[in-house]
Amino acid sequence: MTPSTLPVPIQQVDTALEQTFEQAIGIVRPNFHMGLDLTLAIIPFLMALLIFRHKSRLPSVIWWPLLLVMLLFLPNAPYILTDVIHFVAKVRVTPPLPIWAMSLLLLEYFLYFLIGMECFVIPMMLWGQALRRRHRGWLIIPLELLIIFLSAFGIYLGRVDRLNSWDVVTDPHHLLSQALRDALNPKPEEMTLIFFCSVVVVFYLIKAGNVLIARLLRGNRPEVLS
Repeated sequence: MTPSTLPVPIQQVDTALEQTFEQAIGIVRPNFHMGLDLTLAIIPFLMALLIFRHKSRLPSVIWWPLLLVMLLFLPNAPYILTDVIHFVAKVRVTPPLPIWAMSLLLLEYFLYFLIGMECFVIPMMLWGQALRRRHRGWLIIPLELLIIFLSAFGIYLGRVDRLNSWDVVTDPHHLLSQALRDALNPKPEEMTLIFFCSVVVVFYLIKAGNVLIARLLRGNRPEVLS
């Protein structure tokens, strides 16, 4: 029996199922912004692998500019957490998503958030390793909290003011003036504090998980990431 000869109720059910399937696939499919945000998050991760290698011999004239560029792009990694607004928008649809589509969507965003935050956590852990090799381990926690705070402010600039890391080069005057205005405004300060607390919690949870996994894989040897 062809679709054209199906009884009307069956045709309607078949059409509804097809529309629901197409809607679910369209919702689960990653969008352009997710791909762009993830690409920007990976940049500081790759740079950290280069500048914090144990046997790195980069001259200072190259090492410090690379570190600066890494810091400029680093807020793009935890910025991914704010993309939860896209997840909420995808979930709040009519008709509701089928269970299989919701499961795929949850898995997609879980991996997306995890990869993005790992691109923030691992560079900081590698930096901590470099500090320990120079007997400056006491700097790790203060440095982490400082970088997280600056990244939280960067997240605000990106999410609310729609500024980007490359504005340092393309439009530094606007970036600086906007950052100064926000730094003196109570609302940006409150939002920055919210972002800071959120990133701190996620950062140290993932860091603890990384340390545990590294110790299990390396037999609890002392040179694991910490």
